[in-house]
Amino acid sequence: MNARMDPYLIAKWLHILSSTVLFGTGMGTAFQMVWAMRTGRVETIHSVSSGVVVADWVFTTPAGIIQPITGLWLVHLTGYSLWEPWLVASYGLYIMAFACWAPVVHMQIRIRNLAQDALARGGALPEAIDRLYRMWFALGWPAFGSMVAIFWLMIAKPVLW
Repeated sequence: MNARMDPYLIAKWLHILSSTVLFGTGMGTAFQMVWAMRTGRVETIHSVSSGVVVADWVFTTPAGIIQPITGLWLVHLTGYSLWEPWLVASYGLYIMAFACWAPVVHMQIRIRNLAQDALARGGALPEAIDRLYRMWFALGWPAFGSMVAIFWLMIAKPVLW
């Protein structure tokens, strides 16, 4: 079979590419949001949070959908059981990352909207932004840790129990 048409190589490439987009976009947008929030400037927070919201819809969401699809495709192609302990652990970690990411997206939209309102009225940022940002920041850590652990599981495929 021609290597360029090998379903395994296509699935693996799509899986690695989408994980890179998912993790990289997450790291990049988190850095930008933290950096913007440190300024306390309404214009900066509005501009950056607007870009972060767009990046989540354009990059993170499709990559987050592609990941489980290509992952299950790889499991099928390689003949692993869906119930391999390292796969079950990765499912749980992926669900945890998603459970953190979903409210974070909502918080980013709220931060953007509150900054937009402050910008329109020429006023200061409301206190709600600080509370949203602290929750957003806190939820980022378990999502980040989950993704790092998933990368390790995909490479090591350890016997967990």
